[in-house]
Amino acid sequence: MLDESTLEILLSQPDVPTVEMFKQLEGDIIFLGIGGKIGPSLAHMAKRACEMAGVTKRIIGVSRFSDPNEQTNIESLGIETIKGDLLDEDFLNSLPEAKNVFFLAGMKFGSETNLSLTWAMNTLLPGMVAKRFHNSKIVAYSTGCVYPMVSVASGGSKETDRPIAVGEYAQSCLGRERMFEYGSSKNNTPTALIRLNYAVEPRYGVLVDIANKVKNNEPVDLEMGYFNAIWQGDANTVVLRSLEQTSVPANIINITGEETLSVRAVAEEFGKHFGIRPQFMGVESDTALLNNAAKSFELFGEPKIGIEKVIEWTANWMKMEKKTLDKPTHFEVRDGKY
Repeated sequence: MLDESTLEILLSQPDVPTVEMFKQLEGDIIFLGIGGKIGPSLAHMAKRACEMAGVTKRIIGVSRFSDPNEQTNIESLGIETIKGDLLDEDFLNSLPEAKNVFFLAGMKFGSETNLSLTWAMNTLLPGMVAKRFHNSKIVAYSTGCVYPMVSVASGGSKETDRPIAVGEYAQSCLGRERMFEYGSSKNNTPTALIRLNYAVEPRYGVLVDIANKVKNNEPVDLEMGYFNAIWQGDANTVVLRSLEQTSVPANIINITGEETLSVRAVAEEFGKHFGIRPQFMGVESDTALLNNAAKSFELFGEPKIGIEKVIEWTANWMKMEKKTLDKPTHFEVRDGKY
């Protein structure tokens, strides 16, 4: 049965190509905005890859660490931490040099209630980071939310499609991309921009959102009737290996799973696990926020863990009343207001 320690091992297990990449990788690694959902397991995978590759690198995680336990947990993984506010220019400039930069900082949850901070975190800060680390390689998280809704039968938006950002959150994320693109071209900084839709594991993500509704006998909204998802461990692998795909101008890479998933079908699957008949409201629209990750599959291979397995893990996790992160994705939002 999956527990916290086993989950951490699964999320941070590097595959053979990742270990081989670390054998050749030059320089230290810094994770900006390491706190939160993704950063700890991503940095831990980098740490484990270094150990398996037999190389020694300084691996640094930077965050405000508003929860001291989070900082302690990350340090227990063998990762050096630095506490501070990245929007403080003096603090940002004081950070050590690192050849490899992962940018994870950003704001989504509650963005509509503090739009100025949303723009500062998602657009101003990337410009500051692009300037500060212009001599590094940068891999920066973005989001598939910069794309418009597309036909469910389309197979999803491709990297070559023109972004149409709906709502200020998505607009600020497109601003993030433009700042890193500007820095890449101006300073000759190799950069990769990761458009992710959506990473999932038993403690958070779209699957947890749907499972919670089913388990609590609450109606599942079907208006956003379809979505993409990828196991967080597979997403971590691709993000780390994207260091090999940084370029000038910046390289855009969609990351998600292979399937277009049905909200109704996923809810019904959770219903079987919980012994509950799901309730629904609304009807499926003909369009949804969907990504096409064919480019990623060509570069890095297909995901190793299927969504069916993650659904099973998530259902068992919730049946055992284990802790979730209580951070809804708001995947059902269609007007861009998160």
